[in-house]
Amino acid sequence: MGDRSDGPRLWPRPPILPRPVLLDQRWERLLFLHWRVDAADVAPLLPPGVLPDEYDGSSWVGLIGFHMVGAGPGYGLPVPYLGTFGEINVRLYSRDGDGRRGVVFRSLEATRLAVVLGTNLAGVPYRFSRIGIADDGVVFGYASTRIAPPHRGAATDFAVRRGSDDRSNDPLAVFLTARWGMHTAVAGRPLHVPNTHRRWPLYDAEVVRLRDDLVAAAGLPGITDRAPDSVLWSPGVRTQFGRPFGVTPA
Repeated sequence: MGDRSDGPRLWPRPPILPRPVLLDQRWERLLFLHWRVDAADVAPLLPPGVLPDEYDGSSWVGLIGFHMVGAGPGYGLPVPYLGTFGEINVRLYSRDGDGRRGVVFRSLEATRLAVVLGTNLAGVPYRFSRIGIADDGVVFGYASTRIAPPHRGAATDFAVRRGSDDRSNDPLAVFLTARWGMHTAVAGRPLHVPNTHRRWPLYDAEVVRLRDDLVAAAGLPGITDRAPDSVLWSPGVRTQFGRPFGVTPA
């Protein structure tokens, strides 16, 4: 979605996605839980060449649940069955030497073994898990148990009550959700995998249940013992990913 003719609907403006489009997918029923963390605590967990990104004097760790729908190669080519599944990820916030912001995934739980195996070959840390999604229209949440190593048996179970206050222009919400890509590294060289989507519909939420092992398994013990510092939900967006490219090490 590099077309900017509908600029007023883009928030904030994402970069033009380098061609070709590699992946197209929709993220639905997203639940964002975030905690403040000291940048020094997350720096050793990031790939070489990227640094912790900070907002209001802190870096952040996110526990994110959502329903992946219709993922597939190119644009508008969903893969039946394999392209739709529950996902829960633990992510950190990063920036590179070019000032580009992104996320770093410490783990991504998924219910499709073929997806896990294929992405692991590319260095993306998907983990094979059982995932349940519960939604009664007011309260919704995610629960998972990891089936295979590493950290076999690591589990999470979190749910929120939907709010209706629009948070899409809140500066912290923008920082946490308008990232436009992920950072990784291959052979010690930092890479950025860009993505783009339309404006997030973001709303407040109230935690009604939280029991989690995944953040500790990702290298940050004790974080989820306290209440999140930010809780958001979104009905979803459609997004595309472009080809990876090298960036200047920070």
